[in-house]
Amino acid sequence: MSLFAMGFLLVNLQPSTGQFPRACANVQSLLRKECCPPWNGDGSPCGELSRRGSCQNILLSQAPLGPQFPFSGVDDREDWPSVFYNRTCKCEGNFMGFNCGECKFGFSGVNCTERRLRTRRNIFQLTISEKDRFLAYLNLAKNTPSRDYVIATGTYTQMNNGSNPMFRNINVYDLFVWMHYYASRDTLLGGSNVWQDIDFAHEAPGFLPWHRVFLLMWEREIQKITGDENFTIPYWDWRDAEECVVCTDEYMGGRHPTNPNLLSPASFFSSWQVICTRSEEYNSQQALCNATSEGPILRNPGNNDKSRTPRLPSSAEVEFCLSLTQYESGSMDKMANYSFRNTLEGFADPQTAISNISQSGLHNALHIYMNGSMSQVQGSANDPIFVLHHAFVDSIFEQWLRRHRPMLEVYPAANAPIGHNRENYMVPFIPLYRNGEFFKPSRELGYDYDYLQEPALDSFQEFLIPYLEQARQIWAWLVGAAVVGGIVTAVLTGLILACRKKRRGTSSEIQPLLIESEDYNNVTYQSNF
Repeated sequence: MSLFAMGFLLVNLQPSTGQFPRACANVQSLLRKECCPPWNGDGSPCGELSRRGSCQNILLSQAPLGPQFPFSGVDDREDWPSVFYNRTCKCEGNFMGFNCGECKFGFSGVNCTERRLRTRRNIFQLTISEKDRFLAYLNLAKNTPSRDYVIATGTYTQMNNGSNPMFRNINVYDLFVWMHYYASRDTLLGGSNVWQDIDFAHEAPGFLPWHRVFLLMWEREIQKITGDENFTIPYWDWRDAEECVVCTDEYMGGRHPTNPNLLSPASFFSSWQVICTRSEEYNSQQALCNATSEGPILRNPGNNDKSRTPRLPSSAEVEFCLSLTQYESGSMDKMANYSFRNTLEGFADPQTAISNISQSGLHNALHIYMNGSMSQVQGSANDPIFVLHHAFVDSIFEQWLRRHRPMLEVYPAANAPIGHNRENYMVPFIPLYRNGEFFKPSRELGYDYDYLQEPALDSFQEFLIPYLEQARQIWAWLVGAAVVGGIVTAVLTGLILACRKKRRGTSSEIQPLLIESEDYNNVTYQSNF
């Protein structure tokens, strides 16, 4: 499908998902600290008249944080989104969105009652037309203004505490680049001072849930602007790859014939402009990225520092990572040992699970290997390979969830780095999502991976799944109760028999060796749950 063939779609844009809803980026909303826009279906805030949701106070987690960020009240992202808004839409049932105008992930239909399960596929398993359609969708997103979201170009203080709003328009693709930047940017402390040891999307437990939400939102945006409800993000399985096999003009752009740091002019990605890549400049100016174009995508795969990342990850390293039983451990940051999250993210050795920040493994290895825009955290989403890469990282996370079947309590509730506790809202998403809400199997969120698919379940099995899951989570208590119940029953039975013997007053010499049949039928063994 060509871009010209899809041009007519621009007039039918649907609401997008991102950071600041346009309806709330104004003086009145900021001063009232309220973001509860009306739903178009009935004109009421949050669709309240249709019982889709209501405007409510935000309940923030009070759980203690880790020691990595020693400040308070200096960063707009603390206790997100309370610096900007303390009242937002709380949606009911399967409704979702900044105005409750959408369905939760995995649901569709007018009343969001229909379950949907889409499958993400290997990019090399797509037909030529499917692959070309995907590339065209990417380019469409890069050239389509976001109708319902804007980005902040200043801090809340620079906005004079809301009386001087500082926002600007942005295209759909760059909206997500900017969100990735905003979540990982440094804290501006005034003057030329910054705090770099802070990241709301990396180096801590929320890394995997945050990027899971990011991809789901990005995927939904493509579905909306194209009208293709069946679209899913393809993934690149980079295990054991000897080179960047997607770095061709047929796929994500080949190498420039005369400048190895640029993309081939035969790829339309060569004309893309990057944003949010000059962190040192923003820090020196105490400013936020304002999405100004900063040059072309840079990429020189394989010509990276080999002492840090000698090659792309192997199947054996991924399998070792999957064998780790702890999701998180220790300090719950990039120094964590034997942590599945830290090993998959790439700060721990993929052969020992011991933290080694001088090396880059698994997820990080791919970023470093690309040796360009992908290699700088804040601007890495500028390169469209980012979505292919993170879709595969998410599939590894999904394998771990299915293999180890962790309870929600496995995700840390307290003492994680700022923004990463289970009940913290993820920065910078509005509508609001908590980290723990996405620590669950992908099928519950409406998607699967082709290489992980299991046989289809019949309706009865589907009905039983939530009850079996609840039973699994309390299984230890059930077993304990059964043991205690058995012991209590045995003791009571012994006491009853002893009392009967005493009442009969018969001597031990004439007592039968066996219980009479009528008494035998009265003795029961049961477990009390």
